[in-house]
Amino acid sequence: MKNNKIGLIIVGLLFLMAACGDKTGNEKRSEEVINYRESPAFNADSAYAYIQRQVDFGPRVPNTEAHKATGDWIVQKLESFGLEVTEQTFQDKAYDGKVLQLRNIIGSYKPKATKRILLGAHWDTRRIADKDTQDLEEPIDGANDGASGVGLLLEVARILHTDSLQPDVGIDFIFFDGEDDGEPEHRDFRDTSQIWWCLGSQYWSETPHIQGYSAYYGILVDMVAGKNARFYKEGYSVQFAKNIVDKVWGYAHHLGYGDFFPMRNAEAITDDHLFVNQNANIPMINIIEYSPDYGFGLYHHTHQDNMEIIDKKTLSVVGNTVLFTLFQEQ
Repeated sequence: MKNNKIGLIIVGLLFLMAACGDKTGNEKRSEEVINYRESPAFNADSAYAYIQRQVDFGPRVPNTEAHKATGDWIVQKLESFGLEVTEQTFQDKAYDGKVLQLRNIIGSYKPKATKRILLGAHWDTRRIADKDTQDLEEPIDGANDGASGVGLLLEVARILHTDSLQPDVGIDFIFFDGEDDGEPEHRDFRDTSQIWWCLGSQYWSETPHIQGYSAYYGILVDMVAGKNARFYKEGYSVQFAKNIVDKVWGYAHHLGYGDFFPMRNAEAITDDHLFVNQNANIPMINIIEYSPDYGFGLYHHTHQDNMEIIDKKTLSVVGNTVLFTLFQEQ
């Protein structure tokens, strides 16, 4: 009986040692999973200045001088950051038959790298304020709806050009034109014969700037600087690229931005990423301010979309999340 007890003790110790061994292995694996790579800090002041510069040009409505001047400025900034710049100029018709002179602008970082990440934003603004109660036919500043995404991406490009830390992947910054000239809401003459939104991404996704272009995945940023903004998991993003959504939202929570990136789904939104997914077969997600409870912010497609609603904290949160994501890729 005594020997049996000793045997049981020995067996128990062996099980305990085995369990400890497994636990140590699991801990090591866990440490490997959370061994994130360092990334540079996002400069919200710089991104804010880029937003202000765009607004200073005036509404970036296609066929206007402000639109042309802004496009030239984006090209100049990308070139100053050492990126290889490509422009796509094309014409397209708006919902009311107006012919729009458009151009997509692409800046490539490490253009010869095989593994590529696509970062996108739209740089045009809406020519009407159809959700407003006054001056409905006047164009909006588009400080958040357009300029914020451009400002964020320009700051990411600047950091890649100046910081000693460099990611291991190639990155293509694409600034889509003609995103925000879709048909007005609640109008009797609304023509649903085709999708009038996102003209630039529709064009690029069918005729990319490089024949056979592909990317590992893409991130679209749209309306990413509003005060008290929250970024839910947009429907098409979850449908086409759920693993990328989960990864990016996970990174945001790791960085302490859980309040800004709720783990909750929202409805699908027709935005530039939809056509990149459907036509170019590149899984692209959308970081966009849109609530499953109340929809877009009250500023959306109104004259309230000006610099007063731009918040550097929100810019910093989204900018750091995007940068951190890029630097985890190898």
